[in-house]
Amino acid sequence: MHPFRKAVEDRDAAAVEALLAEDVVFVSPVAFKPYPGKAITAAILRGVMRVFEDFTYVREITQPGSRDHAFVFTATVNGRQIQGCDLLHLDEEGRIDEFTVMVRPLSAATALAEAMGAQFDRIAAEASA
Repeated sequence: MHPFRKAVEDRDAAAVEALLAEDVVFVSPVAFKPYPGKAITAAILRGVMRVFEDFTYVREITQPGSRDHAFVFTATVNGRQIQGCDLLHLDEEGRIDEFTVMVRPLSAATALAEAMGAQFDRIAAEASA
């Protein structure tokens, strides 16, 4: 099991943050522009941990020695079932430098956007602290 998957499944936000590169870029499934930097990415991921219910990784896809990983997940957001995939790229030191999330269906993506929007003032405050 990849350390990122273990950290998420353990709901260990500090361990997740430790796996992020300083220059990580987070690409949200519901925001137009990417979010560059470790502080904002870590804060977003903490927000996601707060809004996802019944989160489970159902599949991990990679090849031996690859720096690319895909983690397929299911969760519930405000009563909507969501299916998604975390796409990670690791830098030469093994830290996550690209983090892209995709989700479906549209109704669940909309619920996620609303739930994360309600969290965004807290996320911004955490990122700047």
